[in-house]
Amino acid sequence: MKAELSNSIPHQSYPQIFLRFLKFGLLAWGGPVAQIAMIRQELVEEERWVTNERFNRVLSVYQVLPGPEAHELCVYFGMLAGGRAGAILAGLGFMLPGFLLMLALSWFYVHFGITSPIFAAIFYGFQASIGALIVRAVHRIGEHALQDYWLWGIAILSVIAKFVNINFLFTLALSGLIYAIVRRQLHPRAVNMILIPITGISLVFQIPSVLELFGYGLRAGLLTFGGAYTAIPFLQHDAVIAGAWMTNQQFLDGLALSSILPAPLIIFSTFVGYLGNGFPGAVVITLGVFLPSFAFTLIGHQFFERLIDNKGLHAFLDGVTAGVVGLIAATAIQLLIVGLPDIPAVAIFILSLLAVYKWKAKAAVAGIVLGAGLLGLLVKTLL
Repeated sequence: MKAELSNSIPHQSYPQIFLRFLKFGLLAWGGPVAQIAMIRQELVEEERWVTNERFNRVLSVYQVLPGPEAHELCVYFGMLAGGRAGAILAGLGFMLPGFLLMLALSWFYVHFGITSPIFAAIFYGFQASIGALIVRAVHRIGEHALQDYWLWGIAILSVIAKFVNINFLFTLALSGLIYAIVRRQLHPRAVNMILIPITGISLVFQIPSVLELFGYGLRAGLLTFGGAYTAIPFLQHDAVIAGAWMTNQQFLDGLALSSILPAPLIIFSTFVGYLGNGFPGAVVITLGVFLPSFAFTLIGHQFFERLIDNKGLHAFLDGVTAGVVGLIAATAIQLLIVGLPDIPAVAIFILSLLAVYKWKAKAAVAGIVLGAGLLGLLVKTLL
């Protein structure tokens, strides 16, 4: 890491590092593309901490590794400015605004609910728009990830596996192994080394303890290849299907709330944890989700750059990503069934989907969700 330092990186005290990245967190509207663009604009184009070429190489590493790329970039730049302590402060600063806002909304949701006709109508619209956002995410991730017939086949098999309740860990491991073998980049004898430990996992869930919630968050954080939307099927499985401490409708509400906040979408995990075990649950599941984002840089960014040069790993990760696309698609279908209960909801979904594809502004996601909420309120008022 020291070799990457340059004279253009200004000296930053620890409070300065924290406050700078706290500012980024407060302005983190519009999803990962807008967040990354904001970081690039200030630290690369204006202040020249690193060259554009170096920034692109760093970003490419974090796009392959799991976790929210914008948060990982903040940890990386914090490392450049202040070592490991700076990395931790930068990461905390970036995630803190979204975490606190989501925590407050989760508390309000649990204690006051949406039993009021006004809140119920707004969330009716929210849920329809979230379906549109997930469909767009499947398309966006899939068009880059599914580059041949094998990957398409893996994605389709993952959809089927989701609906017949095959454990998603087994599905993802098998997806990666199949594609690595197809590309002749992994010897078949490696199959047992990966599959045996996974098929031996027995997932039996009760009302989640704090330790269990931390584990669910950590697993989701380690499996979010391709952006925060890839965490949706894992947390939905743990919270709705296996653990049953949430309904799909509540899960959609959490996604909707996270979409209107200045934060990575993965902050919806805070909502999931709060409904599972209150304030402690919210804290530990968020810690688990974001821990890999800190660890990859703190352990050694350069190590992961070298690791990602391994072509066999490329093929395995391509297969895993195809499997994740299938899992997101299957989860989207399940959530759409809940989020589109009638014709007006379908109409809001279609309008939201058109807006997702046409509206490219920084605040598009928040605007679409809030606009759908207003449409929901209008529909419920008129009907």
